Amino acid sequence: MTLPSLRVAIVGAGPAGIYAGNLLSNAVADRGGRVEIDLFESLPAPYGLIRYGVAPDHPRIKGIVNSLHEMLNAFPHSDADRRTIRFIGNVEVGRDIALEELRERYHAVILATGAIRDAALGIPGVELAGSYGAADFVAWFDGHPDVARTWPLDAREVAVIGNGNVALDVARVLAKHAVDLRTTEVPDNVLAGLESSAVTDVHVFGRRGPADIKFTPIELRELGEVPGVDIVLHDEDFDGVDPATAANNQLKIMLRTLNGWRDRPATGASRRLHLHFWHAPEAIEGDGRVESIRFSRTAVDADGALVSTGEVREYRVQAVYRAVGYYGTRVSGAPFDESRGVVPNDEGRVHGEAGLYATGWIKRGPVGLIGHTKSDALETIGHLVADAEAGVLAEPVVAGDVLELLDERETAYTTWDGWLALDAHERALGAGHRHVRERVKVVPRDEQVAISRPGVLAP
Repeated sequence: MTLPSLRVAIVGAGPAGIYAGNLLSNAVADRGGRVEIDLFESLPAPYGLIRYGVAPDHPRIKGIVNSLHEMLNAFPHSDADRRTIRFIGNVEVGRDIALEELRERYHAVILATGAIRDAALGIPGVELAGSYGAADFVAWFDGHPDVARTWPLDAREVAVIGNGNVALDVARVLAKHAVDLRTTEVPDNVLAGLESSAVTDVHVFGRRGPADIKFTPIELRELGEVPGVDIVLHDEDFDGVDPATAANNQLKIMLRTLNGWRDRPATGASRRLHLHFWHAPEAIEGDGRVESIRFSRTAVDADGALVSTGEVREYRVQAVYRAVGYYGTRVSGAPFDESRGVVPNDEGRVHGEAGLYATGWIKRGPVGLIGHTKSDALETIGHLVADAEAGVLAEPVVAGDVLELLDERETAYTTWDGWLALDAHERALGAGHRHVRERVKVVPRDEQVAISRPGVLAP
């Protein structure tokens, strides 16, 4: 069956949105149809959390960026072609254009806004100075244009709460000597801040034991390869833990890695990274700012439930980083489940909203890796295509190119060609840097827009 011609808007140009656009384009082409896809992004540059949510010392991320680049770069921006994908950056839906205005102009709208805010940690003291959300810190060291250019790094002893990959990223960047980040794409202002860091000890705390860690093997291995940092573990946390009985091969590898670190002799390094298990946070203490953090020692009962042992432990720290998960990014005009931080949906179809879909973290919550995002998009696109074939999607009621509306409003939107210009500029900065790098990120939003659209200033 040949599909009718489709116009689809995707809100969010991170992996979820790009995968959705690529899969939709291929699905329509396979059915002999024609599709025009506009990919809206609130930032001037694409790639979402891959650009602004992953530590800069992850070389494997380059492969993901290259893959996403190829997907967007593959389709010509010509009306004569049967399928096009346009990147429209620096446009926030709900600020520069309403969701309803998109729905009037497209057969379907896919929400792929992800999750960029920190999930709440409901303990006393989270409001103290020196208590930070991990997402905010990650945004700073990744050069996000909408966060402050400086970050307070005057704490000697730091607590990181969480047992996932974000917690490891935060801990590794805090513990790592700035000299070892000089060859990455870390922005210059971030490098200068890290070079003045006072940190000596980073403590990572997990509620459960080593057999329940949420890391991936590569993240854990990278932690052990940080030069000039001693890793400290505690034998009591490993009582009864046997890698041979691990639930899967990945966990078996990680438990063997941790056991190997337990046998490492201390080197007397100037920085130490402590991994603590069986610690549930109870309160952050301090007179106006963080001075310590209190935990309840935990264990697992006969039914596998996490319970308190009644033992309380307190650690002197001057900063706390909360890496307990992300919370979905609401889109103005779309339904939103406050308790879960997602758009309520059934396999990607937004409840009660024909022609409105969701994919990625805003669909299922902030869990899973990049591979899950791709399979997630496949499910959503499958339903969108089925709805198009069944004639469920309404025809757009407003004609004309959406760029005309943005031009009328003097919105300084960026394009794919603009991103290619910004990408080339950042790479040139890296090549000319005194510490040669693949790129040096441009941080200010107006500078990104100026490079992407010469002569046009950001509003």
